[in-house]
Amino acid sequence: MFLMYKLRFMDKISVAITDDDQLVSGLLRSFIEQSGKYRVLFTASDGHDLIAKLGEGPAAIPDVLLLDLRMKGMNGVEAIAHLKIHFPEIKIIVVSSYYQHSFIGFLFKTGAAAFVPKGVAPDYLEDVIAKVYRQGIFFTEEQLENIRTQISSRSPQPVLDKDAELSRREVEVLRLICMQKTAKEIGELLFISTKTVEGHKNSLFLKTDVKNVVGLVIYALQHNLITLEELNIL
Repeated sequence: MFLMYKLRFMDKISVAITDDDQLVSGLLRSFIEQSGKYRVLFTASDGHDLIAKLGEGPAAIPDVLLLDLRMKGMNGVEAIAHLKIHFPEIKIIVVSSYYQHSFIGFLFKTGAAAFVPKGVAPDYLEDVIAKVYRQGIFFTEEQLENIRTQISSRSPQPVLDKDAELSRREVEVLRLICMQKTAKEIGELLFISTKTVEGHKNSLFLKTDVKNVVGLVIYALQHNLITLEELNIL
């Protein structure tokens, strides 16, 4: 019985919350825990507090982090920069009342996996957490349009060395990643193993010189490898 309970507990998506408003973090924690799908590892009051708690060991590393932007001490932007270097495996969802379209491209490019305003419906936030955990990113059609407008249409397409050219299979994998397919789903669609998919994904990071999935999406849009209509946005 204890083993079955432990396995169910470990199967839950682990979440951490960082917000300097204790009321907000408390409400978020209560909702997330009541859903039964997630376990909250801890709440932190700012970036410094977050980093200290992450330093307690592997058991303190969440799958998904809900992060505010405007905080006393280390703010959300500074925290993202630190996490992408020291804890790149953490998927970051920015949840902030300081929601502006002009920030969207910057936040995604620096490592955020999703950006939602405070005050969204609890069910919507739960859906975003699940999609970020499974797919690595989540953005709405409106956000994607804003990202694209922030990419200069006059930027020249780089001339790649022959060794840096994407193979046909890598382009196929890239397009499916942009459509928010998981490695397992990509493997099933292309009749290759999940391990092979991850190998192509790592190769894409090296060849495109980007550091996250959002970077791959932006790269694909810049190089006309995928259109907005083809993206599985919602």
